[in-house]
Amino acid sequence: MSERSSESAGKPFRVAALQMVSTPELDRNLADAGRLIAEAARGGAQLVLLPEYFCYMGFKDTDKLAIRETPGSGPIQQFLSDAAREHRVWIIGGTLPLQSPEADRVLNTTLVFDPSGAQVARYDKIHLFNFEKGAESFDEARTICPGSEVRTFDAPFGRVGLSVCYDLRFPELYRKLGDCALMVVPSAFTYTTGNAHWETLLKARAVENQCYVLAAAQGGRHENGRRTWGHSMLIDPWGEIVAVQDEGMGVVAGGIDLERIVAVRQSLPAYRHRVIG
Repeated sequence: MSERSSESAGKPFRVAALQMVSTPELDRNLADAGRLIAEAARGGAQLVLLPEYFCYMGFKDTDKLAIRETPGSGPIQQFLSDAAREHRVWIIGGTLPLQSPEADRVLNTTLVFDPSGAQVARYDKIHLFNFEKGAESFDEARTICPGSEVRTFDAPFGRVGLSVCYDLRFPELYRKLGDCALMVVPSAFTYTTGNAHWETLLKARAVENQCYVLAAAQGGRHENGRRTWGHSMLIDPWGEIVAVQDEGMGVVAGGIDLERIVAVRQSLPAYRHRVIG
């Protein structure tokens, strides 16, 4: 990990993205996530973002059905709540499979827990990834039901907008989130699509919304044969990368500096000048 800009005076609110290489073993993934959350908290993080599918990357798309949970109950949700309370941090729990109205599909859901361990927000991923190129074939709609509503929550430093992975390609979703200090993108981008578009899209979302963007990714070769791009990062409102990690497990951290947001919006008031949305 490298930090490319210094935090300004005034003690910015410190956030962290966890990068993982999740496996087909739930308990092992939760143990890895627990260690990374503890590491982030020791480093001063007050908000921690986990990647998409942090809890499970099975051999088949349908494997996730076996670990789906009902809202408010289950070992994954309990883990996230306990970790938030133990470390006194906000936790945005990547995604986990929640029960949907359909027996053969789940919701790919982000849950947010405050430092007391209480769940304060939920977002069901709206856009479902579909990609066909050579041997690579993905169609999330086979096993996932799409969500329908954008979601935000209020953190101590301001509004946080929720999105997941493939949502990143749809700027209209981010406009609907409104005036955010931070937008988060837990992800599991493939190596192919990540190499082509990941950084460009993240920077675009930061620049056009003039806010921070925090992205937590899967990053490496998984036991199921899949390779993910990684490059978890924090980007500031000017599109500058504050911190990044290429591949492998780790913690990417930096500060949310509200003065930086104000300065960018004053010098180039594009967000205020928008006519549509």
